[in-house]
Amino acid sequence: MAPSELKKIIQGIPKAELHLHIEGSFKPELMFEIANRNNIPLAYDSIESLKNAYQFNNLQEFLDIYYTGAQVLIKEQDFYDLTWAYLTKVYGQNVVHVEVFFDPQTHTDRGIGFNVVINGIHRALEKAKAELGISYKLIMSYLRHLSEEAAFQTLEASLPFKHLIDGVGLDSSEVGNPPSKFAKVFKASADQGYKLVAHAGEEGPVSYIWEALDLLNVVRIDHGNRCLDDEALVQRLVAQKIPLTLCPLSNVALKVIDKMVEHPVAVMLDKGIVATIHSDDPAYFGGYMNENYYETARALDLNEVQLMQLAINAFEASWLSPEEKGKHISNVKKYFGVSNE
Repeated sequence: MAPSELKKIIQGIPKAELHLHIEGSFKPELMFEIANRNNIPLAYDSIESLKNAYQFNNLQEFLDIYYTGAQVLIKEQDFYDLTWAYLTKVYGQNVVHVEVFFDPQTHTDRGIGFNVVINGIHRALEKAKAELGISYKLIMSYLRHLSEEAAFQTLEASLPFKHLIDGVGLDSSEVGNPPSKFAKVFKASADQGYKLVAHAGEEGPVSYIWEALDLLNVVRIDHGNRCLDDEALVQRLVAQKIPLTLCPLSNVALKVIDKMVEHPVAVMLDKGIVATIHSDDPAYFGGYMNENYYETARALDLNEVQLMQLAINAFEASWLSPEEKGKHISNVKKYFGVSNE
């Protein structure tokens, strides 16, 4: 298939994004704009020098610059602008539903109020729902390099805003910070009515995926690349229809996999895993949803049936109601000319 034809097909697919860190959508241009607005100096003398710093050898190198960039976010308007910039971008890529992660500890540890963070993000999500027709869910992530006690403090701080938050996740430095470290706070989060997800098996071992399922009781795994190391785990994921939210460009940029042609998503689809594709931190990893679809499809020679399945899987894996899921899945099938019978 010609690249132009493939891009055209991908552009038209109605898509759901389930693995997106809003702080990771911070484009250099907007970062400089907000830094100037807030009189915060950056360690880079130009947008170009900042872009040149977006070369990473591992997850930790990325996180170092990710947290540096987040330092310029001070006011509610900053969080609104950050979120609105992401939403308008993906609206142009035919993304119709988003489930957005935010990291409150990245900001509250700097003295920024929880209310400042969530109100800015929520205001932009509501505007996108009203004006762009993009539905959304909001996921509060605990930073795994910090203590479980700190996560409990974040859970407590979230309670006045519980009506705005759909679930909790677990992200940041994976190696050495297993899911078991957060078993108690995940149970407490579930007791508050939050849905549960966790990053596992990106750089960490396959045992972290087992822990996320057995000790945290998550309903889907973020990343999960390493699941193919364990056939018993694969069988469980298939049997229980536990989705994986994969981020191909991120995996290559962080050298989790060496090159796109080695990405496991096609093998996962063949095995019947509910595999999905997302952008993770698109400003840092060279692409939003369409770029992730395109580079993956091109490298693995995915066909239209596989592309359709990836899109359907994302809606199936979402936290939308069964009726909303059915509507979107019907639209995906219609786009590919497949009967809903």
